[in-house]
Amino acid sequence: MNLKRIIDVAMGRIKADLVLKGASVLNVFTEQLEHKDVAICDGYIAGLGRYQGEKEVDVSGKIIVPGFMDGHMHLESTLLTPAQFERCSLPRGTTAVMADPHEIANVAGTNGIDYIMKLCEPLDMHIYFNLPSCVPASPLEESGAVLEAEDLKPYYERENVLGLAEVMNSVGVTEGDEQLLQKISDAQTHEKIIDGHAPFLGGKDLSAYTAAGIRSDHECTTAQEAIEKIAVGQWIMIREGTAAKNLDALIPICKPPYCCRAMFCTDDRHPEDLLRTGHMDAILRKAVDKGVHPVHAVKMCTLNTAQYFGLKNYGAVAPGYHADLLVLGDFIDFTVEQVYIGGKLAAKNGKVINDHTPPLPDDGKILRSFHMEPVTPDILRFSEIKERQRVIGLKKHELLTDEIIIQPTERGRENNGIDIQRDILKAAVFERHHSTGHVGIGFITGYGLKKGAIATSVAHDSHNLIAVGCSDEDIAAAAEQVRKMNGGFAVVENGEVIESLPLPIAGLMSPMTAEEIEKRLHRLKEAAKRLGVSDDIDPFMTLGFVSLPVIPILRLNGKGVINVTKQEIAQATF
Repeated sequence: MNLKRIIDVAMGRIKADLVLKGASVLNVFTEQLEHKDVAICDGYIAGLGRYQGEKEVDVSGKIIVPGFMDGHMHLESTLLTPAQFERCSLPRGTTAVMADPHEIANVAGTNGIDYIMKLCEPLDMHIYFNLPSCVPASPLEESGAVLEAEDLKPYYERENVLGLAEVMNSVGVTEGDEQLLQKISDAQTHEKIIDGHAPFLGGKDLSAYTAAGIRSDHECTTAQEAIEKIAVGQWIMIREGTAAKNLDALIPICKPPYCCRAMFCTDDRHPEDLLRTGHMDAILRKAVDKGVHPVHAVKMCTLNTAQYFGLKNYGAVAPGYHADLLVLGDFIDFTVEQVYIGGKLAAKNGKVINDHTPPLPDDGKILRSFHMEPVTPDILRFSEIKERQRVIGLKKHELLTDEIIIQPTERGRENNGIDIQRDILKAAVFERHHSTGHVGIGFITGYGLKKGAIATSVAHDSHNLIAVGCSDEDIAAAAEQVRKMNGGFAVVENGEVIESLPLPIAGLMSPMTAEEIEKRLHRLKEAAKRLGVSDDIDPFMTLGFVSLPVIPILRLNGKGVINVTKQEIAQATF
């Protein structure tokens, strides 16, 4: 920054590099719209008022707001390369995201973190990183790597690293796990933010968790839970992604006094949502449609997010702030007409100015990440179905599950626990990182499948191979197709693969364009619906979370059925 030059522009002594003229400017500090020019110099806002510029752009009748920020997301969970994600979300107004690379880190450790950071280097969008705190997510996981405190330390020297990402092991915090506390201590030593992930945590457990320096949560599913966490000093990230949609339940905190401690995030968002409805702009539209004041909604993905993450001079249209700006049509549709990053036009009328799609670096550990034997039906059978079955119950639009105990029918016994009429399906998780041969088998309800099977390697957080189906033969066929593709999605009927999508980048992402992936995903989801998957279930993203043993109540991984509350292995049939 040339301080003298910016002062001269602000004083009107010399022309600005760029002046946006004629718009109403949102002042996020006073919450007022002000009819002023925006003068930009050296990538910063020099002044608001009446200015002349070397270049002047007439934006009369429009609204200028700060660039939108996503408070918590995983680039890998978009299924896209970072460049393709930028193509989708930057024209929608997202100028910055806070990315947690723990998906690829669970597959490939620091090699995975380095790989995705390298892919982000050419982008116009600001990609900030919070380091994975729990790789693996819990002692009961079987991930491709283990990241200790010493592995993370060197990354804190990087300018694009803001802190420690979602601390999912809340029990580890409250019980004083030394390695986890060292990670937290290292982040504090470097004056970095520490994100949380603690569904249902309250009382003394919440006090201890917050006292450790953990300052946010994106897992709240009720306003009461969110308010309790705000009351102890946490910030609440309201998640509205593809699988988990919490905005409806958390609308009560989108108003004063709570909204000053709240922000929006997506966590996980698939290409079809990015292309069809948008990114942060889609959340803003929905929030305003639900009655949230537009100014409060905008602050919750601009100023609030910047303040929480310590991004000084971001998140506002004000003198001395970075010129990351959006030109909007209105506060209803939130149609983004122009996007400026550092005072330069980065997107216009739905298109990026610069396409940063680079050649994909060839890293054998990333592009060939499957190490397991072929899948056959015989490994899926229980020796016997006993008096009871423990079933994982899915919930609509939520990541939480129920524990359901049923008595098997004669039909269920004959089908080795599968009872399609009662919506009792078999699920299996295959360890795919270290050739252990581990297979966890359980039962699931609420998925709706009536025939065939579905498999995916996007299985949080360790990303082993998970499959669910109506017969052992179809489950094995779907899983085997994913193995042969080195990762991806597969839908099988009568032993035949009817749709698939390869995800060869760590078994998580595709080098295809967003549009190509969207078309393949659409066909996959249509096939899943034809086979009976419930309309209230995203067949792949919902299935991918079934294996995450840090979200209550029941999960399934390569070790078997996991009781998350007790952090112990439970019997699928007993």
